[in-house]
Amino acid sequence: MNVAVVGSGYVGLVSGACFAEMGAEVWCVDVDSRKIEGLKKGILPIYEDGLQDLVDKNTADGRLHFTTSLRECIGRVEIVFIAVGTPPEEDGSADVSHVMEVAAEFGRCISGYTLLVMKSTVPVGTCFKVKQTVEEELRKRGEDIPFDIASNPEFLKEGVAIKDFMTPDRVVIGIENDRAKSLISSLYRPFLLNNYRVIFMDILSAEMTKYASNAMLATRISFMNELAVLCELTGADVSKVRTGMASDNRIGSKFLYPGCGYGGSCFPKDVKALIRTAEDNGYGMKIISAVEEVNKEQKKVVFKKLYEALGHNLKDKTVAIWGLAFKPCTDDMREAPSIVTISLLIEAGAHVRVFDPAAMNTSKAIFGDSVTYCTDIYDAAEGADAAALITEWKQFRIPDWKRLLKVMKGNIIVDGRNIYNPQEVQAAGIDYYCIGCPHEAMRKR
Repeated sequence: MNVAVVGSGYVGLVSGACFAEMGAEVWCVDVDSRKIEGLKKGILPIYEDGLQDLVDKNTADGRLHFTTSLRECIGRVEIVFIAVGTPPEEDGSADVSHVMEVAAEFGRCISGYTLLVMKSTVPVGTCFKVKQTVEEELRKRGEDIPFDIASNPEFLKEGVAIKDFMTPDRVVIGIENDRAKSLISSLYRPFLLNNYRVIFMDILSAEMTKYASNAMLATRISFMNELAVLCELTGADVSKVRTGMASDNRIGSKFLYPGCGYGGSCFPKDVKALIRTAEDNGYGMKIISAVEEVNKEQKKVVFKKLYEALGHNLKDKTVAIWGLAFKPCTDDMREAPSIVTISLLIEAGAHVRVFDPAAMNTSKAIFGDSVTYCTDIYDAAEGADAAALITEWKQFRIPDWKRLLKVMKGNIIVDGRNIYNPQEVQAAGIDYYCIGCPHEAMRKR
């Protein structure tokens, strides 16, 4: 099967490479000529674990191609996926202008029946607007070429996106008729053979499923972060509370980890867009609005703990930041808690030393020379009054505490993800701060 994927960012490139790995011939299309030229040379615009090998392999095997023109490949493909960005507007709504540009181009250049599939995250009802745009372009041409639309939202987690694509929890597909269902079923046949859940539904429900899923996960995170605040105030241990909650099979353990807030390209944007969609339909979503407010405040928690630990005075203090990406195994810093923490530290007059295994270049584009870039966590901790963990990279999990104390000026560690054992860290002579633990309550009494 021949497929085009328009948009060669995170979703489009991962999807294109994985479809090629399953045996499809894939054209990745992007208007950014520098990005396409780089991809032709094997230079990826993003970091995602395992993606480089997958792109190299399928390019070499002749199944993965890169072009700046949909028109160049449209006559050879049966399915076109839209995977362009839908960034948030100032009012929280999703900007679908790039989606509509692809729809218009699709209408201008199709020559025979083609299925147009929405993989970008878009507000409910967008697919039908896309259909109208294609029909308008066909009318301008005086053509009556058949086509169908479908919704196939992505549920990829950055850092494990290839695994998620190849072994999905579910594949959600919104379709209008049997012809579209048959065609996209052919593409997803490997998943059907492996008994993964491919769930067909109407298009509006598929569009809503994407937003509803991310909003529910964001809700669990914000709930645990609020619970962690209450645990600190009362002396309860949020880690033990979480274990007790997770043992209930109606609740489970996923996304019940307290921390310094969620970030990334999906949760913040999708929560805002869902709130805006509700407002546009005359309804205010109270729970989801609260989820966003809780997360906004939680991103300040590491700074607040540093401020408390350093005697309410950060001027000329040196702070090491471990982790910049919004999560491990990616270089993505969109909406990352580290941005809030570092910005507040700089504003308070602190000197900031940072290290992240993948996101250093991303950070330079944000902070320039206002922070010091280091080679590892020990280099970042050199002369530091305090260190704070923001991103739970695996290589940060077992530090040499004695080595850290030798290079640090102070002995304060703020654990924004609760990955360390409090007793072990404190036994090493470190003044340890984390999220929602009993000793935090004792400090406040």
